[in-house]
Amino acid sequence: MKKIIVLVLIASLILFGCGQKSAQEALYGSRAQSMGMAFNDSLSRTESVYIEEEYDGRGRQANARTTDMSDSVDLGAGNINEFERKLVKRANIRIRVENLETADNSVSALLKKYNGYSASTSIEENSRYYSLRIPAPQYETFLSEMDGIGRLLGRYESTDDVTLRYYDLESRLDSKRELMRTFQAYLRRANTMEEILSVEARIADLQRDIDHTGTQLRNLANMVDYSTIDLSLLGPVAMSPTRNVTLGERVKQLFGGFGNFFSTVAVVIIGFVIYGIPLLTLLILIFWVLFGRIGIIRKLWRLIKEKK
Repeated sequence: MKKIIVLVLIASLILFGCGQKSAQEALYGSRAQSMGMAFNDSLSRTESVYIEEEYDGRGRQANARTTDMSDSVDLGAGNINEFERKLVKRANIRIRVENLETADNSVSALLKKYNGYSASTSIEENSRYYSLRIPAPQYETFLSEMDGIGRLLGRYESTDDVTLRYYDLESRLDSKRELMRTFQAYLRRANTMEEILSVEARIADLQRDIDHTGTQLRNLANMVDYSTIDLSLLGPVAMSPTRNVTLGERVKQLFGGFGNFFSTVAVVIIGFVIYGIPLLTLLILIFWVLFGRIGIIRKLWRLIKEKK
């Protein structure tokens, strides 16, 4: 009886210990899951703050490196004059010159003088075509000095105001970079592999957005910093002088006309000899066989009449 009581006590202790361990594991598991969910929720809230700030439709410019972006500046129509305007200038010019080589040297000298460069050049027999990039501050001066190269045939200029787009891209890039720093801070605090992979995936997506936005901003900045001039240099127009025709030239033209007539007649005769005579001979032979002395068709007609 005592052995049975001892065995029951031992079994009770074992079952109590296992139950306590399972309860602790369940408690710790639920805590870990809660911490992971809280971590992901924190990431989502942080990202949503930036997304809402970036796409709120008001084009805001970030001035403070804070996660809530509370110190941003509105770039609406009321405050646009407070910022430096970003203008993209372009011109299309056609000029007639007396000497293309001299004009080409003049263009090269102006490019060197104003730190410009030729993005593309096309050379033809009596013309030159350039796509010139000139620093924006020297744009007007460069155009005025080009007037001395030759005679102006046509000039077209355009200016695009890209201020809102420029500062909008700049604001988005700043916001994305600040969000990147926040994600990197979360990555250092991540405890589990799931948290690390989640943050790294968001960092990779955000880095692609940063690269794309940065490329757009750099291209737009390049268009603002360097104006484009499409230049066409056209050479002199070739003109033949008018003069009176001499008597000798008239006689030469007259005999030339007779020569053309006789050559045409000769071609006709030769063509008749080569093609006409054989064809005529063939027609005569066919007529002789069908209707002439042999008269195949004539004989057939006679036989048909006799049978009737």
